[in-house]
Parts: sequence; structure tokens; C-alpha cells
Amino acid sequence: MNAKSKGYTLVIVLMCSFALTIYGAYSPARKAQKQQVVCIKFKKGVESAAVEQHMNGFASLKHEIPQVVNYTSGKTILPNQAVADYDVVHYLTFQSEADIKTFENSPAYKQFIAQNKGIWEKTLIVNADIRP
Repeated sequence: MNAKSKGYTLVIVLMCSFALTIYGAYSPARKAQKQQVVCIKFKKGVESAAVEQHMNGFASLKHEIPQVVNYTSGKTILPNQAVADYDVVHYLTFQSEADIKTFENSPAYKQFIAQNKGIWEKTLIVNADIRP
């Protein structure tokens, strides 16, 4: 192989590597197929600092448990009711039901529950498909 052929081969390899890198950077993220909604009602008298710690702890699970595709949360909004059934909602997405089970059985999630269940009055967990 002569020097000119080696140069062309090197250019082609570099261009292909660059193209694959760009494709990887801009290809769509993992597609979520399943969702889990976790509603929490806190016990009366729970301080706002404990609620904030709960919210931050749940949010950190996304970084600790790779099966979580996406996570959002918020406080419930019920404009015409004096007392909401639940105070906060956590919304998680997954690729499969197996990923939900892996999340629920993970040591990080179990530890989160153990550290926070003392301030919960009640919880509601709903799993569902995501419609296209």
C-alpha cells in the first residue's frame, strides 16, 4: 500500500469515526415505554425541610438506578379543595415492566423508602403503558 492510499484510508476512517460520534450524540434517547406515578401524602406536622429532603432523595434515584429513563416531580394542584388527597407526585419512565421491577427492588430505592416512610401518611403507586 502506498502513502497516498494510506492517507485516503486514514481520512475515511476518521470521517466514519466522526460520523458515528455525531450519530451517537444526536440519536434519540432511550425510548420510554412504561411509566410509574408515585403519589405521597405526608403526615400532619411534617416540616418543609423533611419534605424537601424527600423530594431531593427521590430525584437522586434517577442518577443511581440506570433503569430510570426520565424523572419529574411536583406538588399536587387542587384549586377547589381545602385538603389534597396527596401532597406530591413523582413521575418516572422506564423502557419495560422488568425495569420497573428492577427499580423497585434496587437497594437505593429500598433505602429511600426506609429513610422516608416514617413521614408518609399514605402512598399510591400506579404503573401504566405510555401511548404513542
